[in-house]
Amino acid sequence: MPKTVFSNYAKDVQSMIDYVGGAPLVIKLLEGTQGLGVVLAETNNAAESVIEAFNGLQARVIVQEFIKESKGADIRAFIVDGTVVGAMKRQGKEGEFRSNLHRGGSANIIELTDEEENAALKAAKSLGLGICGVDMLQSSRGPLILEVNSSPGLEGIEAATKKDIASTIIRFIERNV
Repeated sequence: MPKTVFSNYAKDVQSMIDYVGGAPLVIKLLEGTQGLGVVLAETNNAAESVIEAFNGLQARVIVQEFIKESKGADIRAFIVDGTVVGAMKRQGKEGEFRSNLHRGGSANIIELTDEEENAALKAAKSLGLGICGVDMLQSSRGPLILEVNSSPGLEGIEAATKKDIASTIIRFIERNV
């Protein structure tokens, strides 16, 4: 994982910023989806202001190290029953660090490296999820897990991979009912 801090309205904002290595850093609303509530703070002052504003709204946030070398791209590995059934690389639109398709990003099929596949499978297994989407960043340290989605959408992954993943999920459910 990138260096990450969870905040429940923490008062010591500077310690959180320091823990993840300072700016630039990413601040995410815990309840956000599809890239909403995700902010790239370019300076420590900007990070402090955003975190304090979210704290004032009693919004729980995640403060995370910014992985510059990912260049606005991430990988989604879609896992069903302990197997990667599809993977895509999502790229943010020009000038955007978020790779969400709902924010104008694009997606293409990708073949995972062994290291990426193992990281995704380990993340799914450790959470006990039979179906999930594992989001990763490619970094100089290897794949970094951003998040594991227990109810990932199908539209983007099926369009990118040209696979009928919904049928794979239905067969998994039928076997496990």
